[in-house]
Amino acid sequence: MSIETAFGQVIRGLRKEIGRSQEDIAFDSALDRSFISQLETGRQQPSLITIFQLAKALGVSPSQIVSSVEDKLREEAGK
Repeated sequence: MSIETAFGQVIRGLRKEIGRSQEDIAFDSALDRSFISQLETGRQQPSLITIFQLAKALGVSPSQIVSSVEDKLREEAGK
């Protein structure tokens, strides 16, 4: 699994956990909805600024996002 795919799965999971749409997260993070979609599908890579914007919109810390991505990659590597 690539880092981009893991990141996308984490972002999608967090978004669905709080019951928000891509449009909601896009508005709150000042990012385009299509960019959110591309992040969630692993077709785009986030910048550090993007991670911070998404974290604020999702109500989590940037470090929580990165840690979750690390966990997902570790979990996948252990299979």
